[in-house]
Amino acid sequence: MEASSTIEQMKHNIIIMTAAALMLSSCGIYKKYDQKVEVPADVIGVPGTFTAEKPLSWREFFTDPLLTSLIEEALANNTDLHSARTAVEQSEASLKAARLAYLPSFALAPQGSIASFDYSHAAKAYTLPLQMNWDVEVFGSITNKKRAAKAVVLQAKCYEEVVHANLVSAVAQQYSMLQVLDRQLEILIQTDSLWNASLKTQKTLWENGKAYSTAVNQMESSYLNVKTQIVDTRRNIQRMENNICSLLAVSPRHIQRNKMGSYALSPRLVDGVSAEYLVYRPDIRMANYAIEEAYYNVQTARAAFFPTLTLSGLVGWTNNGGGAVINPGSLLLNAIGQLTQPLFSQGKLKANLKINKLEQEEMKHQYVQTVIDAGNEVNEALADYQAAAQKQQYYQRQVEVLNEAYNGTHRLMDNGKASYLEVLTAQETLLNSQLSQAMNMYSASEALIALYIALGGGN
Repeated sequence: MEASSTIEQMKHNIIIMTAAALMLSSCGIYKKYDQKVEVPADVIGVPGTFTAEKPLSWREFFTDPLLTSLIEEALANNTDLHSARTAVEQSEASLKAARLAYLPSFALAPQGSIASFDYSHAAKAYTLPLQMNWDVEVFGSITNKKRAAKAVVLQAKCYEEVVHANLVSAVAQQYSMLQVLDRQLEILIQTDSLWNASLKTQKTLWENGKAYSTAVNQMESSYLNVKTQIVDTRRNIQRMENNICSLLAVSPRHIQRNKMGSYALSPRLVDGVSAEYLVYRPDIRMANYAIEEAYYNVQTARAAFFPTLTLSGLVGWTNNGGGAVINPGSLLLNAIGQLTQPLFSQGKLKANLKINKLEQEEMKHQYVQTVIDAGNEVNEALADYQAAAQKQQYYQRQVEVLNEAYNGTHRLMDNGKASYLEVLTAQETLLNSQLSQAMNMYSASEALIALYIALGGGN
C-alpha cells in the first residue's frame, strides 16, 4: 500500500509540474525572439532603387586581375581572418555543448578503502559505480541557454564577415594608394626632366649676361625640391608594398600592379541604393543577434526563479554492505530525485534579471545606432564618389590649360620676354595640379571601396 501511495503521489507531482511548465510557456519563457525594434526611416539621404538578394561579391567591385590575385592571397593567409574563423569554431563548440545539456551525464567513479581497528585484520572495501546526473528541462533554462549560444555563433560568423570585408577593402585601398604613388612618381620624373631643361636654359642666360645668379639659384632650389619629392615618393612606395605584404602575411617583396585607371572599379551602385540593402551588412545582423542573445539571457534569468529538477543515481558493484564487508561484491543501485525551489538568494536573482533586462535595452539602442551609422556611411561614400567624378573633368581641363601656360611661358623666357619667376610659378602650378588630379582619382577609388564596405562587404 505504501509503494502504491508513493507512486500515486509522484504522478500527482509530475502532473502539477507539467501544468506549471505549460503555464510558464504560455507566459513567454519558451517564446522565441521576434525582432520589434523601431529604426528611423529614410536612413539613406538619396535613396535609389538598386537592391539584390545578397551582398555583391568583392569581385564585382574590384576587376583588376592583379588586385584580385592579391585579395585571394590575403584571404588565404591573413592571421586576423584565421583568428575570426577560430572564434566561430569556438562558439560552435559551445553551442554543441548547450545542445547536449538536454542529455544526462555519466561518470565512472571507482572507490577503494582499507580499514583496520586495533591491529585487526584489514578490511578491504571497493565500489565500482556508474554515476548518472540529469538536469531535467522543466522551466526553459536549458532551451534559452541553447538559443543564446546559437545567437553567439551567429554573431561570431558576422564578425568573421566583417574581418573578411575589412581585409578585402584594406588590400584594395593599399593597392590603389600604390597606383597613385606610381602616378605621382611618374609626374615627378617628367617634371624633373622639364625643370632640368629650364635650369640649363637659365644658366645659359646667366652666362650670357641675360639673367641674374639669383634666378639660377631659385630655379635650382625648385629643381632640387622635386628631387627630394622623388626620393620620398619612392620610399612611400616601398612602405606601401611592405604594408600589403603584412596583410598577405608574407615577407616583403615587390607588388605587381597595373597603372591607375587601367581597370575601373564598378560604379553600378553610385546612382543610389535601396535602404533595404542595408540588412546584408554584417554589423547590423550582428547587432540584431546581440539583441537576440540578450533576450534569451533575460528568459534564462526569469527561469532561475522557478524550481529545478535534478535526477541522479548510480549502478555498480560493491563489497561494502554498510555494516560489514562481504566478498564477492554485490549489485548496488541508488536513485535520487531532487526538486530545488529558490526562496531567498540575497537579491541575486532579481539583480541578475534587472541587469539582463538593461543589457537587452542597451543592445536595442546600439542596433538603432548601427543602422543610422550604416545609412550615413552609404551617404558619405556615394557623395564622395560623385564629388570626385565631377571634379575629375575640371582637373583634366586645368592640367591642359596649365601645361599650355607653362610651355608658352618657357618660350617667352627663351626669348627674354618672361622672367624666371613666371616660369617657376607656371612649373609649380602645373606640378601641383597634376598631383591633385592623381589624388582625386585615388579619392574616387577610395569612395567606391568605402561603398563596398557600407553595403555589406560581400564575400
